[in-house]
Amino acid sequence: MISLLLLAAALLVGARPNHARRRLGALGRRPARARAGRRFLPARSPPVDRLALAAGWDLLAACLAAGLPVPTAVRAVAADLPGRAGAVLGDAADLLALGADPGRAWAAALACPETAELARGARRSSRSGAALAGIARDLAAGVRERAVDLAEERAQRAAVRVTAPLGLFFLPAFLCLGVVPVVIGLVTRVSAQL
Repeated sequence: MISLLLLAAALLVGARPNHARRRLGALGRRPARARAGRRFLPARSPPVDRLALAAGWDLLAACLAAGLPVPTAVRAVAADLPGRAGAVLGDAADLLALGADPGRAWAAALACPETAELARGARRSSRSGAALAGIARDLAAGVRERAVDLAEERAQRAAVRVTAPLGLFFLPAFLCLGVVPVVIGLVTRVSAQL
C-alpha cells in the first residue's frame, strides 16, 4: 500500500518537468516578438548610486562650511555626482556664477528628482539667508537613511524568497514520509479491529 502511494507521488512529481519544459519552450519564442515592441519604448535611466549622492551632499556641506562661494562649491561637487544630477548642478552653478536669479538658476535642478530637495533648499536659503551647508548635511543624512531602509527591505525580500522554495520542497516530503505512513498505519489498525 505504501509503495503504491510512493509510486503515485513519484509519477506526479515526474510529470511536472515535462510540463515545465513545454512552458519554457513556449516562453523561449516570445522574446523576439517582445524585443520588436520594445524598440520604441524610451530607455530607462540607470539607478542612481544613493551613497555617492550622499557623499556629494557631504562634500557640498564641507565646501560651503569652509567658506567657498555657492557657485564654486556646487561646481566642485557636480563633477563627482552620478548621472543627471551632476549635469543639472553644473548648469545651476554656471548660471549662479553668471549672476542669474537663484529661482531661475535652480529651476532645472528642481525638475531632477535627485537634486529637487537641494534646489528647494537653495532657493529658500537665497531668500531667507539660511545656511545651505546645513541643508546639504540634512540631505546627506536623509539619503543614507533611505539607502539603509532600501537595503533592509531587499534583505527581507531575499529571506522570504530563500525560504519559500524550501517549504515547497520539504512539505511534500514531510507528507509522503511523515503523515502518509501514520495515516495508513491508523487505517490498517482500525480496519483490523473492525
